[in-house]
Amino acid sequence: MTGRPIRGAVAAALAGTLALGAAACSKPGGTTDGAGGDSVVVGIAYEPDSLSPLLGYGKDGNSKLFDGLLTHDVDMNLRPALAAELPEVTDGGLTYTYRLRQGVKFSDGEPFTAKDVVFTYETILDPGTNNPSRGELDALKSVEAQGDDTVVFRLKYPYAPFAERTVQPVAPEHVAGKQDVNTGPFTTKPVGTGPYTLAGWSKGEKLSFEANPDYWGGAPEVKKFTMAIVKDDDIRATRLRSGDLDGAILPPNLARTFAKDDGKKTYRAPSFDYRTVTLPTGNPVTGDTAVRRALDVAVDRKAMVDRILDGAGKEAYGPVPTDSEWFTAGTERTHSLDTAKKLLDDAGWKPGSDGIRRKDGVRASFPLWYVSGDKLRQDHALAYASDAKKAGIEVKVQAGTWEVIEPRMPKDAVLAGGGAPADPDFDQYTLLNSKLAGDGFNNMAHYANPAVDKALQAGRESGDKAERKAAYDTVQRELVENPGYTFLTHIDHVYVMDDDFASITHQVEPHDHGLATGPWWNVEDWQFKK
Repeated sequence: MTGRPIRGAVAAALAGTLALGAAACSKPGGTTDGAGGDSVVVGIAYEPDSLSPLLGYGKDGNSKLFDGLLTHDVDMNLRPALAAELPEVTDGGLTYTYRLRQGVKFSDGEPFTAKDVVFTYETILDPGTNNPSRGELDALKSVEAQGDDTVVFRLKYPYAPFAERTVQPVAPEHVAGKQDVNTGPFTTKPVGTGPYTLAGWSKGEKLSFEANPDYWGGAPEVKKFTMAIVKDDDIRATRLRSGDLDGAILPPNLARTFAKDDGKKTYRAPSFDYRTVTLPTGNPVTGDTAVRRALDVAVDRKAMVDRILDGAGKEAYGPVPTDSEWFTAGTERTHSLDTAKKLLDDAGWKPGSDGIRRKDGVRASFPLWYVSGDKLRQDHALAYASDAKKAGIEVKVQAGTWEVIEPRMPKDAVLAGGGAPADPDFDQYTLLNSKLAGDGFNNMAHYANPAVDKALQAGRESGDKAERKAAYDTVQRELVENPGYTFLTHIDHVYVMDDDFASITHQVEPHDHGLATGPWWNVEDWQFKK
């Protein structure tokens, strides 16, 4: 079969571009970071657990410290990075051949070769490696080096989005291969081929990067780039207002407070990022399908978009945004309190003297957790609880850290988030597949639906787009009849930034925003205004 290149056509159809301004030149502490005003400090909400791509860091690209074989351009099209060109695909989609870019070196001066690619993928697939995203490479049968400059991947089945998986950052075998993959120093002191090197990591405070002068793509003009870890939205806004930060991601209602600040600009990035409530099957209330269906129509999604997101988003009825080509028309849920009440009445959930329903001695009450300091999740949780109470269901909103929340996930509801723009398999498989119930943050609701499992597998294994669309249509229709989650909103990511750079572009963003995405997705290409 004749080989053919792969391009991110699906992602491109969904992508959008925004002209953005960006950052000034201060750093946490208010002092100049680097001579000549060549530094940028941005505020983000979360930090990674590890900086090793073998453990999941940067798996969707833009890690700053590493490169993948491929990367994304502003329109989410795939383009070469460590590969010299897009892959040749043969054998009916079962073989992907990559020719590698010549002359690339790791930041320690050692050459990058095909053996580093083989090492990276084989290590991730090793069951002994603590990589929670191993299942994303389920289709991979083998990877082999042909000399120093060619890598061949062979698949078990024609996995349509496989090329998207090769934005996976590549780790150096000569460093990471000589230590414990899970606990070795490489997890916090990485060596990569990327545009930046790690200058320091003060956990809970900041990640500091320095430009790699020998980067194969050219030395960045921004010489020092700092990501300040500020979990609390209000504090992040305060630090931005004081000049302690040059830019930050903020909830829409906080971003609005900067509207009259002439020195700053607000930008909205389209995303696949959703907010949802997990409804664990192990809870006696949320485990009842009638309760889940009632909550699905009791919630007023439009009010959340209008009041919480200030219009910066859209109603969510599942993991796929309504403006995506993968969305299944007709699966929208109309807000109807009367329908919700009837569903509960018919299922035997009768109102008690306090207005809260009961069935077989069980009170319709359950806790809903959100991450402390996340104002957007807090507001969604409170609005959800208010809507649920109107139907006779008590939702007790509580805040905590992930360390507190995670062990409670099998029984307690969580205000969660997710979303990946590159392909529907990337998010739906881990979110809904019954085999992944209880696997870390995968399938947090412990959702189990044989029809969904079958459709997810069909969507993953088929190379035919029409067949894949039919499979994901099945998934979305099943979520109407048997929702394991209450999807609330798809949110636009809102950033407030100083305006010191020439035109900066933006991508359609995934749920995991701020660290690898945001206006700084390509900070290595920024140029200061003259």
